[in-house]
Order: sequence, then structure tokens, then C-alpha cells
Amino acid sequence: MRRWQSRTERFEIVVYRNLLDGRLPIRLRNKFEKLIEKLTGGIRWLHLWYNMRMKKISVDRGVSFGDGGLTFIAGPCVIESRAMALDLAKRLTALARKLGVGYVFKASFDKANRTSVDSFRGPGIEKGLEILAEVRQTFGVPVLTDVHEPWQCKLAAEVCDVLQIPAFLARQTDLVVAAGETGAVVNVKKGQFMAPEDMAQVVRKIESTGNRRIVLCERGSSFGYRNLVADMRSLLIMRELGYPVVMDATHAVQRPGGLGTGSGGDGKYAPALARAAVATGVDGVFMETHMNPKVAKSDAANAIKFSEVEKLWKTLLRIHEVVKS
Repeated sequence: MRRWQSRTERFEIVVYRNLLDGRLPIRLRNKFEKLIEKLTGGIRWLHLWYNMRMKKISVDRGVSFGDGGLTFIAGPCVIESRAMALDLAKRLTALARKLGVGYVFKASFDKANRTSVDSFRGPGIEKGLEILAEVRQTFGVPVLTDVHEPWQCKLAAEVCDVLQIPAFLARQTDLVVAAGETGAVVNVKKGQFMAPEDMAQVVRKIESTGNRRIVLCERGSSFGYRNLVADMRSLLIMRELGYPVVMDATHAVQRPGGLGTGSGGDGKYAPALARAAVATGVDGVFMETHMNPKVAKSDAANAIKFSEVEKLWKTLLRIHEVVKS
């Protein structure tokens, strides 16, 4: 039995190494998975060998996740206006180029998960994508936005380099599959209610479309009512799935619904969580920023003031260099 299993294991290793190196068409992968699952009696081995090495996820404009560097995703929670988005994108892009780091601009065209029906949601998909397209073209920077319904994915992918699945929707199969089918990079935020191991099934949903351009994001776990905690073990567990992992430092300090008609948070602790995540080992850091967080129309309690971003990025880069060495 041991001899038979060893031959099977060697077969799996050869198959998945070839898949990773691009020498076998992706369309054949499902057939191999079914065969190997039958031979091994479970899917645990599939991820073990398919993820023998960290995948490098190329975004655009020379920006990647999982290439050994530390990539930043930053921007406002929501597009408040064209002028605001362009101004912040200009500042953040200039900072990223000054520091020589990979950078993706993020902003939402619609915050569909707001606490109150009266809360500001954004300009909507049509106007919002126009603004994001202008940001991308004007500053030559990749852009990310979140999608909430399957029909939005194709439209958003025509403009954006990265589609983000909100944490509340991480298990919505139709949405996750629709995002994967676009071929865009898909950044999935782990649900506050999910164990990091559960993200393996989310990964498989996206992989079922033939899309391997996946990034996983930690944004905290529910700890009682209206509170989140960030378990740094989650970063390492999700990285074992073989895809780059990003830490969302600002949403991890959120207090969902903590203000009654909106979410509160402990934004002052976001830099500390970012530092801890980089020290643990991540491929990127996600953070929301604003020129004046006190007047931000969404997640005001958690956003990092832009004037503090450069110092924080420099600190995170120094930590990352220590970890790499």
C-alpha cells in the first residue's frame, strides 16, 4: 500500500508542478483533480501539492503580489467626489513611486453594506467606474473596487485590475464565480464569521473558473457583538493555500454598527496591526486613508490620515526587510 501511495504521490507532484509552471492547459486541471481525489480519497493532498510554492499574482503596471515584496492597497473607503478621488490618487501614487513600492489604488463606487439606509453609499457604478477609469489612465496606477452582485463583475473588470469580494459576501458562490470568470485579479476578504481554513473552499470556487489570479485578505474576526480581533495565525494559515495574503489594517479595527446608525472603530490601532502583520509575514497591506478622516463619509473612525501614511509605509518596509532577511 505504501509503495502504491508513493507512486501516486509522485504522480501528483509531477502533475501539479507542470500546472504551476504552465506546461499543462488549465482546462485539464479539473480532470486531474477528480482523478487524484479518487486515488487519494480526499482533497487535502490537492492543495498540499498544488500549493507547493507561493504564486506570484501579477496585477498590472509592474505591480504584483507574492513576488517577495510588500505591496500596498490604499485609498478612500468610498468615492466621495471626482475631485477627492483624483487628488488622493495623485498623492498616493506619487508616494508609492517615491518609495519604489508596488501600489494599487482602491475606492468603492457603492458601499452596499452600510449600517443605515440613510448612509452615503457613493456615486453608483456608472459614475464611479468613470472616475476609477480616469484615475487609472491619468496616474498609470492599477485600481481596485469591490463588487456586491454578480452582474457588476463584468462591468467593473472592464475598468479595474482587481475585483474585491467584501467580507460579508465571501461565501456567495454566484458572486465569487462571476468575479473569477472575468479573469481579473480577485481579492477576497475573509468573512468576519469564517475560520481561515474555510477560505480553501472560496479559493476552489474561483479556481473552478480557470482563474488563478487570487489574493486573500484578512480583516478581523467577530469577537462578541460590535467588535473584531485580528488573529495573526490567520495570515499564515491562509498563505498555506499558496496564494498571496494581504492584511486589511483599517477594517480590522472597526466596531461594526458601534455607533448605532454606523460603524465605529479604533483607527489609532490600525498602524500597530499593520506592523504586526508585516512582522508575521504578508504580501501586502490594505489601508483606507483620507485627507481628513473626521469628515470622511464612510469609515471615518478607522481611516488613516494621509499625512501619516508615508511614515507608516516606511516603517512597514523596514520591518518587511528584516523579515525577509
